[in-house]
Amino acid sequence: MDVLCIGHASYDLVFSVPHHPDEDEKCVATDFVGCGGGPAANAAVTVARLGRRGAFAGYLGRDLYGQAHWQELQGDGVATDWIVRGDSPTPLSAVLVKPDGRRSLVSYRGDTRPLPPKALDLSRTAPACVLYDGHEPELSIHWHPRFRQQGIATVLDAGSLHRGTEALMFAVDYLLASRKFAAQWLGRDDPEAALSALAQQSPAVVITLGEEGVIWQRGSRRGRLPAFPIRAVDTTGAGDTFHGAFCVAVVEGRDWETALRFASAAAALCCTQMGARPGIPRRGAVEALLAGGSV
Repeated sequence: MDVLCIGHASYDLVFSVPHHPDEDEKCVATDFVGCGGGPAANAAVTVARLGRRGAFAGYLGRDLYGQAHWQELQGDGVATDWIVRGDSPTPLSAVLVKPDGRRSLVSYRGDTRPLPPKALDLSRTAPACVLYDGHEPELSIHWHPRFRQQGIATVLDAGSLHRGTEALMFAVDYLLASRKFAAQWLGRDDPEAALSALAQQSPAVVITLGEEGVIWQRGSRRGRLPAFPIRAVDTTGAGDTFHGAFCVAVVEGRDWETALRFASAAAALCCTQMGARPGIPRRGAVEALLAGGSV
């Protein structure tokens, strides 16, 4: 495989709403999409749609939602050999998408817990790159030293500060952090200050800022990359797509700023459709946007 994505898979119920409902208000959705989701699972699909071999390692229930997600992953060509199936529910996310593309999200996991360290045998896997989202902390922490020993590139999708991301953030080659994560870790919303502080302990840091683009520091080099101009329909999954595309760029040996542009273009295209999974683009669309095409 090219990229092994370890972490969270859910099933998303995405509703397009005219406005955020007030207290005790009944709101009628104007559109609906049901599809697989979750940071690592979406990243694995991104890898596959960009023409590389992606695999997902994590949990899916034996329920209706888990089966639907399993079939989606297989339909996209994602390797499913490292998925644990069980009787606990597949995590669900209800997503409310407003007209400007911004979203609110409610998650449900029931009694589903992270997998134990040896739930999967990854000893015979040989990916070129491993992506963690931190939601399978025991599994990730257990296998990370082996990946590092083999010289495999490691990437962390740091969407929010929790046990998994905190344990891995300074152990990986590439720390890709959301603005939320950066603010939680620093204690205030100051992305530039967070970048400086994170870069003191990480060899390469990227902080994604949505429509404001990304800021980054790699060693002593530092920069900013603007977002591609689009009309956002739904921003769900944009970060996941960025991370998957970045891993593809690492596997392909792209230089640093070219890798960031490639990932940013993929993320921008994801925002142009309703639902994260339907919006994840294929390589031709990404290359066309990079070549100067419009969305």
